[in-house]
Amino acid sequence: MGRYINPGNAAFKQNINSEIYIDMTGLISFCNKQINTNQRFVCVSRPRRFGKSMTANMLTAYYGRGYDSKSLFDGFEIAGRDSYQANLNRYNTLYINMQNFVSSYKGVTNFLDKLNSFIARDLIKEYPDIDYFDNTSLTDVMTDIFTQTGISFVIIIDEWDCIFREYKEDTKAQNMYLDFLRNWFKDRDYVGLCYMTGILPIKKYGTQSALNMFSEFSMENPGELAKYIGFSTDQVKNLCDRYCMDFDECRTWYDGYSFPGANEIYNPKSVVEAMMRKRFGTYWNQTESFDALRLYIDMNYEGLRDAVISMMAGNKVKIDTGSFSNDMTTFHSADDIMTLLIHLGYLAYDIDTSEVYIPNNEIMQVFGTATSVSKWDEVYIAVKQSDDLLKATWRMDEEAVAAGVQEAHLETNHLQYNDENALSYTISLAYFSAREYYTIVRELPTGEGFADMVFIPRKNYRDKPAIIIELKWNKDAETAIAQIRKKQYVKSLSDYKGNILLVGINYDKVSKEHTCKIEKLAM
Repeated sequence: MGRYINPGNAAFKQNINSEIYIDMTGLISFCNKQINTNQRFVCVSRPRRFGKSMTANMLTAYYGRGYDSKSLFDGFEIAGRDSYQANLNRYNTLYINMQNFVSSYKGVTNFLDKLNSFIARDLIKEYPDIDYFDNTSLTDVMTDIFTQTGISFVIIIDEWDCIFREYKEDTKAQNMYLDFLRNWFKDRDYVGLCYMTGILPIKKYGTQSALNMFSEFSMENPGELAKYIGFSTDQVKNLCDRYCMDFDECRTWYDGYSFPGANEIYNPKSVVEAMMRKRFGTYWNQTESFDALRLYIDMNYEGLRDAVISMMAGNKVKIDTGSFSNDMTTFHSADDIMTLLIHLGYLAYDIDTSEVYIPNNEIMQVFGTATSVSKWDEVYIAVKQSDDLLKATWRMDEEAVAAGVQEAHLETNHLQYNDENALSYTISLAYFSAREYYTIVRELPTGEGFADMVFIPRKNYRDKPAIIIELKWNKDAETAIAQIRKKQYVKSLSDYKGNILLVGINYDKVSKEHTCKIEKLAM
């Protein structure tokens, strides 16, 4: 075993020995299909703390030669696949964490020289009897080893994109790095499999990928690897049962990423922390300052502010991801900013509709914090006043509720405001703080129609009343209450035992004022 060549399975052993380990070894079966084919170049991008390094440890333990990993994998999914034995511990496996090189050796030329020389030296120590043509060239050394042994290389690169975060503005350094990788991999017979993982997809030159031999699997389009992005519903349910945690609450906090073939994906970092600490909270957000989000949403691109406000109100926003350059500085539009936020994990993306949205309560809180300390005064005011509006609703203070909604409308009046749907966005933002106490469902099916908005008390807040809100445009609040009763929207809360507030809100397009009517029911 060496420092970089076949470094062992100790890291993966630590992973599976952890109190919580979720079996993701099915991904190995996918990689086995790619070995020694034209599809052997794989780039998988995920947000921070979504298990990228654990996957790299797993692949290193499985493919590497010189050690026996059978006992580590025999109890997991991969052991039941036909390709399991054929590829287990059969390849010269290089594991490189690029962040370690970038952080240790300043300057791209120095970092690449060290990378070349350190790995070449490690390989020569592993194979001292090879007749090397040029023992200072990494590509020549790997070519000679492959030619004389017939053993392919599996190359695993973690944090492959760190240079685009450390050298954000230095395009020359970025191009040198990409040229190095292209020379190392492209058309090299010694590559049996190259698996790169990071946060960003591969950087483009113009509209073309700089490493066009790679198949990419990202948060925008993860393809068949979608189920390995995070935890599935069944996995989270099992954890909640094991740790006596409320599953519905967990879903509200950490679910929301959805892909074809994997409809519900949970943030793995946050789920693990919540289970271990026996408390739901903002754990993923604590791994990076909210300033990272604020930096991008403060950029003054046309339509960005309206899009973010709309998403904070629970809406989805259609975007075009095609012009994104796959870096953190080259932006041409609001769509480019939002595409980056997809890759960073702050937004979820519906590939079928090309829409983005805020995935869960944890991320919603980050947006609330980021906008409150940014230049977005109108959002800050609306969010700050939302607590007062909720308390006024609990008091059944109709005038105060109407005034609060009116104020929220005035603060966000740059949004199009001409129908009940637009009114619902204002109401959602006006009740922003209600997310702490309620699961908020828009357009809830009731059997006789759809209730505009229903606030269902979360498990720890069953002392709060449930709330059914019906919205009217240029009619009256009494008509809204009558519709709730006529269509029996309360049936949607048949399992709820407690007080229910019926709230009718109307906007008069002539007077441009809101009115409110509130009634109480006891179930």
